[in-house]
Amino acid sequence: MLPSLGYGVLILTLLVTVYSVLIALVGQKKQSAAMIESARRAMLLTWPLLTISAAILIYLLVNEHYEVEYVWSVTNRTMPLYLKVTAWWGGQPGSLLFWGWLLSSFTSLVALRRWDRDRELLPWVLTISGITLAFFLALNVFFENPFKLIPGIAPTDGRGLNPLLRHPGMIIHPPMQYLGFVSFTIPFSFAIAALITGRTDDRWIRLTRRWTLWAWLFLSLGLVLGMRWAYDVLGWGGYWGWDPVEISALMPWLTGTAFLHSVMIQEKRGMLKHWNMILIILTYDLVLFGTFLTRSGVLSSVHAFAQSEIGPLFFIFIGFTFIVSIALLIWRWSDLKSETEMKSLLSREALFLLNNLLFLSILVICFWGVIFPLLSELFTGSKVTVGPPFYERATGPIWGALMLLMGVAPLSGWGISTVKTLGRAIWKPALVALLAPIWALAAGVTNWIPLLGFTLVALVITVSIYEFWRGAQARSRKSGKNFLVELVNLVKRNRRRYGGYIIHISMVLMGIGIIGIEMFQTDTQRHISIGETIELAGYTVRYDDLEQFRHEDGRYVTRAELTLIKNGKEIDHLAPRFDIYPDGQPMTIPGVRSTLVDDIYVILVNWEGITPNSTPFKVYHNPLVKWVWIGGFVFIFGILVAAWSDGEE
Repeated sequence: MLPSLGYGVLILTLLVTVYSVLIALVGQKKQSAAMIESARRAMLLTWPLLTISAAILIYLLVNEHYEVEYVWSVTNRTMPLYLKVTAWWGGQPGSLLFWGWLLSSFTSLVALRRWDRDRELLPWVLTISGITLAFFLALNVFFENPFKLIPGIAPTDGRGLNPLLRHPGMIIHPPMQYLGFVSFTIPFSFAIAALITGRTDDRWIRLTRRWTLWAWLFLSLGLVLGMRWAYDVLGWGGYWGWDPVEISALMPWLTGTAFLHSVMIQEKRGMLKHWNMILIILTYDLVLFGTFLTRSGVLSSVHAFAQSEIGPLFFIFIGFTFIVSIALLIWRWSDLKSETEMKSLLSREALFLLNNLLFLSILVICFWGVIFPLLSELFTGSKVTVGPPFYERATGPIWGALMLLMGVAPLSGWGISTVKTLGRAIWKPALVALLAPIWALAAGVTNWIPLLGFTLVALVITVSIYEFWRGAQARSRKSGKNFLVELVNLVKRNRRRYGGYIIHISMVLMGIGIIGIEMFQTDTQRHISIGETIELAGYTVRYDDLEQFRHEDGRYVTRAELTLIKNGKEIDHLAPRFDIYPDGQPMTIPGVRSTLVDDIYVILVNWEGITPNSTPFKVYHNPLVKWVWIGGFVFIFGILVAAWSDGEE
């Protein structure tokens, strides 16, 4: 009964969405306000309908209805309640329903806004977002039904989630990633609506500014949380492996970041209108492309879903939306002329454009790295692997150039900026930034790459703090008020700008951790017996005991007890584990001691049930990696400041 009801509501939602799209188009053609209002109300109806369908699925997951194929595939009796609920997005059909539910939520919020000034955009925004929603609902209805029943006698237990997904990160990482992906549909819908209606001003950008900021926030958090999940669960000593599905989430982040910078130029100078349209079109289609890669089965990845027949449909939809969008852009090309010209290569708008080109350069490298193995297998029949060395060597210098721009661009002026004026503004922060490589040299760092990296990090932080200090000091002199009071007022008045500076600081704080682990990580691997030790980077890891037991959820746990020693003193106890689930799937959980200076990260490696007399351990020393996570927290603060902007730069 309930599965049939859930599926029936899905079908009804698809019909309502299609009605909304069609009646919006007809209403626009006939200039019928009543029809457009009917389309708006129909779109508002999609959210409660999908909420009912989602609630039914969650009920089935929580209450162990294993006669439903999806429930059987992602849950079992031993899973805790929170994992049963989050299994909603743990498999293909459920994640597509989750995507549709989020998109209906966002589209409904947009439909609820006041449209007095932008009435001509409404039917087109409803049409474009509705087409996207209808596509995902059609995938659920016709190909990936989360309410499909298992024929015959229902199983008494389920298969359960992949062990890699049985982690608290399952609660927040996928939703953040989905929120970031889905949110970009709204700015894209407004952009295409602006092209169709001929609105060549920056109104669509202002209407979607916060949508874009929040979309970027969620996508960024999804990436950072995914990095943390990988660090905690995958057991290979790192946080980013340049996995194709990781890259598929990074690519829309690159274009979205470029877009956020570029729209400021259009708002401030009336420039780069063509460029902004191209960036938002790319971001939307890269979101679809990333979803296609995850769900098509063409990639071998711990993140990817199984082989599915919906892959070709995604490919067709991506091609359709991209071709139509570019055709509209070409149609309106002459109407999107810049209002001013770029007069200086050192002006802020020129540096922002260079920033955009660098982001797009990384995008091209990532895109090629992802599709080259697919093209090679398609045309030659041989599989080719593009690994981390390719990406690191190709993108490393570009990331460095981006850090340099983060330090220089805030000091340049709009319109015209010269070497002299820029030099006058930057020499003090640059002088302070030189303390970083001096400190690093004193600490024994001699490799020029990290020395340069730490210098750039220090430059960005110094320039950002200098901008806060300079602005607050000027206000304090003018008003005669306390410096700290004026600093708070400065940020309140220019939240978008100074929130951006906080975000810059967060990015380079993460850069400290990336430089540390990429340039200074060391590791060692040994088989040792109880009482023996492993030495690494001034630390001693002593093997104390090995415990093996059956967990209440059915998995077989092997847990080592280790003592971490430094300078002859016991400083911590670590307990790396190796779990084997009833279906035979293994999971490696590291033992980690984390400080601001370094992490000691220990795993039971290549475990094959060996006795305590010969236990294999791999120990990693990861300098400064904690700064990656600190940067993530600072980033959240910065984006919250910027997203609640109520003033102009």
